[in-house]
Amino acid sequence: MIDLHRLAGFHLVANSGGYAKAARAADYPITQPALHQQVKKLEAEVGVTLLMRVGKDRMLPTPAGQRLLDFVAPFFRDLPRVVEGVRTGAYDGALTIQAESLLIRQLLPPWLMTLRKRRPQAQLTLQELTTVDLEALRSGAADVLIAHLHEVPDDIASQAVATVHACLVVPKARAPRRGSPNLRELAAMPFLSYEPDTPHHALQLQAIAQHGVTPSSTIALSTADTILGYVESGLGWSLVPSLDADGPKGRRLAAYPWGEPRVTFPIVMAWRKDAPEHPALDEMIACAPRP
Repeated sequence: MIDLHRLAGFHLVANSGGYAKAARAADYPITQPALHQQVKKLEAEVGVTLLMRVGKDRMLPTPAGQRLLDFVAPFFRDLPRVVEGVRTGAYDGALTIQAESLLIRQLLPPWLMTLRKRRPQAQLTLQELTTVDLEALRSGAADVLIAHLHEVPDDIASQAVATVHACLVVPKARAPRRGSPNLRELAAMPFLSYEPDTPHHALQLQAIAQHGVTPSSTIALSTADTILGYVESGLGWSLVPSLDADGPKGRRLAAYPWGEPRVTFPIVMAWRKDAPEHPALDEMIACAPRP
């Protein structure tokens, strides 16, 4: 049986990148020589070298060390939260949810109200997404991510929860009395895009390019809600996702379905497959809406 203290010392040194940094980063009193002894004794237990020196005080895992580190990292990452829940009896725990502003406003409210009724002690934290990054799930910075994912990696579990529809949105003052707007006429106005180098931005540009339209200028914005605010202010036109098939509603904007056939994207709830036992997460999955 491997000694847990030695394993913790190895994990600390491997994550810190060296013995001196590990000693400073430790949340308990320990010296560099003591950490060195823990690692050496662990290497003796497993019979292989786990760390190699690559600088004066810089250590990196060997291939064998990296294999062990990948296995133990989720345990040490999640242990404090699990121990706190066991100690206090607050098994509902805390749930951090990341989602785009559109979904926070339109999809999550009834869903989270149901969750609160079933798990009233759960501490829920909402974080607005501007860029989808699965590393937040892997690192434990978030428990749940709700967004459109182009692909779902093997270490991530997912469940479809909604469908969004692509819609053309224009200021109501520029909307024709009948039919859809002429895109070439709209091209004289600024196109309101998502931030460059994001999947949403690429999809927008691809969609308007298929219609041979080149906007005279572009204004980059971070969220669908911000884009809609600009449209209602008469500052441009755009393509945005909408949970309503008829498009977003606004007093000073007009929305039109985009694509023939309609362009739609699935929205999923995603979480780590190796996530520790988490009653609030299980409940959120159980009461998730169906698309």
